[in-house]
Amino acid sequence: MRALTLEPGTAGSLRLTDLPDPTPGPGELLVEGLAVGVCGTDREIAQAEYGWAPPGRDRLVLGHESLGRVRTAPEGSGFAPGDLVVGVVRRPDPEPCGACARGEFDNCRNGRYTERGIKELDGYGAELWCVEPEFAVALDPGLAHLGVLVEPTSVVAKAWEQVWRVGGRAWFEPRRALVTGAGPIGLLAAMIGVRAGLEVHVLDRVGTGPKPRLVEQLGATYHHADVDEVASRLLPDVVIEATGVGDLVFAVMRHTAPYGVVCLTGVSQTGRRTEVDAGRVNRDMVLENDVVVGSVNANPRHYRQAAEALAGADPDWLDGLITRRVPLGSFAEAFEPEPEDVKVVITLDDGH
Repeated sequence: MRALTLEPGTAGSLRLTDLPDPTPGPGELLVEGLAVGVCGTDREIAQAEYGWAPPGRDRLVLGHESLGRVRTAPEGSGFAPGDLVVGVVRRPDPEPCGACARGEFDNCRNGRYTERGIKELDGYGAELWCVEPEFAVALDPGLAHLGVLVEPTSVVAKAWEQVWRVGGRAWFEPRRALVTGAGPIGLLAAMIGVRAGLEVHVLDRVGTGPKPRLVEQLGATYHHADVDEVASRLLPDVVIEATGVGDLVFAVMRHTAPYGVVCLTGVSQTGRRTEVDAGRVNRDMVLENDVVVGSVNANPRHYRQAAEALAGADPDWLDGLITRRVPLGSFAEAFEPEPEDVKVVITLDDGH
């Protein structure tokens, strides 16, 4: 089989590799890979900024945004040949912390978790892969090629779950949400907010291209003005922050409604200094009972929530998120961003 592999820590090592077909272990599914999404994490790993190979190995199979079709499934697994599935990314550590032991390994306390395609486990960027049934999620057959969006949707499903849990500490009936960043995470967060009946606003720096159109098709409102101007006018009850831009993060923290919840999903670059009136931020958060919470990764519950959300979404709108499909043989093109990219997907069944 062909697989997309690299040597973590070595820039320029990404290549297409011929590997032996995998043999499923006891109880595992054998899955034919259909597609794998490419995100910022994948590009960082390819640029040697991140990533770990499996123990005793130099190379890692890349890819954590999966989509596949079951080829073989053991009896009693709950799956059958032909089922459309995605694989969960994270695995609990071998000596689980309290969170991992309770299935909440997305909130691992000791950092000894592993991740498919990222940390010490081969990913899903291969023509064939194996997965344990408890880490596979079945999809509605109607999703077809759109199922590759489940992993990023699981991230925002968890983010929204955190928002509702935090808000639930007292009476919480939000009306208005602001999503900052109109990449895949931001747009999918906006989709879930609209489905929840909120008035959703999306802020991004571009004024043209597919992003404003996708937001408008959702029935949300698109903005590309100054963040202070937009946020101070809206005073959102909820903010889903999906950029990781330091100045923007603190700007939205300053401009929420009382009892506002800000959920941070964007990872900031280190080394960039931002001037912040820390006293004002502290004062506002205390006097208005505001909350800022970080959220990353997802567990199987969030994958199931994501699969349900996508199954109920407009397939034409979802298809608009995937702005480029690149065959596996031309994988390098997927790692060169283009101006109007939203989500780039590598197809694994390109019939070479």
